[in-house]
Amino acid sequence: MGSTTLTTPFKDQTHYSLAKKLLPWTIYAFFPIVIFRLYFYPLQLPQSSRDRFSNTSPIIITTSSTLSLAPPPRFSPPPHLSPHKAEEARADETPCDYTSGKWVSDKLGPLYNGTTCGTIKDGQNCINHGRPDFDYLYWKWKPKQCDLPRFEPNTFLQLIRNKHIAFVGDSMARNQLESLLCMLSTASVPELVYKDGEENKFRRWHFPSHNANVSVYWSPFLVKGIEKSQLGPDFNKLYLDHVDERWAGDLDHINMIVLSIGHWFLHPAVYYEGDLVLGCHYCPGLNHTEIGFYDVLRKALRTTLKTIIERRGSNGNAIDVVVTTFSPSHFEGDWDKAGACPKKKPYNESEKQLEGMDAEMRKIEVEEVNATKDNAKQFAKFRLEALDVTKLSLMRPDGHPGPYMHPFPFANGVTDRVQNDCVHWCLPGPIDTWNEILLQVVKKWEGPSERGG
Repeated sequence: MGSTTLTTPFKDQTHYSLAKKLLPWTIYAFFPIVIFRLYFYPLQLPQSSRDRFSNTSPIIITTSSTLSLAPPPRFSPPPHLSPHKAEEARADETPCDYTSGKWVSDKLGPLYNGTTCGTIKDGQNCINHGRPDFDYLYWKWKPKQCDLPRFEPNTFLQLIRNKHIAFVGDSMARNQLESLLCMLSTASVPELVYKDGEENKFRRWHFPSHNANVSVYWSPFLVKGIEKSQLGPDFNKLYLDHVDERWAGDLDHINMIVLSIGHWFLHPAVYYEGDLVLGCHYCPGLNHTEIGFYDVLRKALRTTLKTIIERRGSNGNAIDVVVTTFSPSHFEGDWDKAGACPKKKPYNESEKQLEGMDAEMRKIEVEEVNATKDNAKQFAKFRLEALDVTKLSLMRPDGHPGPYMHPFPFANGVTDRVQNDCVHWCLPGPIDTWNEILLQVVKKWEGPSERGG
């Protein structure tokens, strides 16, 4: 008992001394942890109105949902994510403006080539036609705010499983369609199940692996039109208050429609609304008022979008609509007088500005898309987007077939005049980027909360 009485005060004194020494070190150890916690996981304070609105998505043409009326929620990383992973996830949630950027070198090159894809239109098969330079294949579009991911054919096929996607419009719609088919065929080979019309202007492919259909409809005005011909008048006739029923008659069987028009509106034409002649474009000898084609393009697109809404949006049947904006040509000289496109690399921003007719055509199309979005907000299953490719296409003068629209045009030496195609795009080529952006639009649409109803 005595020994216990003598040692107890000594132990207490030792414990007290040790605790006194350790207390400052304990504080120093916990202080950084507290700072770390507050830095990466701050206390959630009430948001001011400015905070709430500053975190809504910016108005981005190519990635915002058309009919999302409420602002998107603030990003909150799951608690199990590390700060680094949370930052990556936060970046994934940031909308990207694909319209602004530059072309940068890309060592990977295209997904396909002129021999691995069997659906390339002969006039765009630049490699097989003997184009000797290949540098035009090794560029990628780099938006200023983000990276544009490489095309994922399996992802796109999964997104259109059990669906029908239709490309409707002029030869640029066909050009984009054939690019998409080539990219998808690297994962699943399509079967041609329907063809009709001169030069097979109406065709449909089926992907058995995903029960998906991809079609092209020739309709260079989208509205009802009578094309000029050798047997008829030397001008087009457009009826601006009626759509072309060759594609519109199939609307009930289409889940996504990609519209592309522009170049055919430059041709001589007479314009009608009902039985009345509104005027004409470049029609000397006819007693009609010259009214140009800008307002006509606007009316044609407005009639088209209005008809799609009336037939599909108003009855609750879901449909997605994409309007691919005007794709500039790159003729140096008149197209019909030995005009050519000899450039071998992209423009940079200081070399080429979007202006004149190219800018006006693009402006009209984007304005009509945005106006239709506002007018169709009550239709929760109607989604619309502009695929704004005008600027990025303007900067690629090197991507056209040029003289290689024909096989080996210089096999017998250089002639005085060689016909050039400076409107359409080589396959593979810059037009593949259009479908890379299209995939990002569809991925945004198919998010868990993007489709109402």
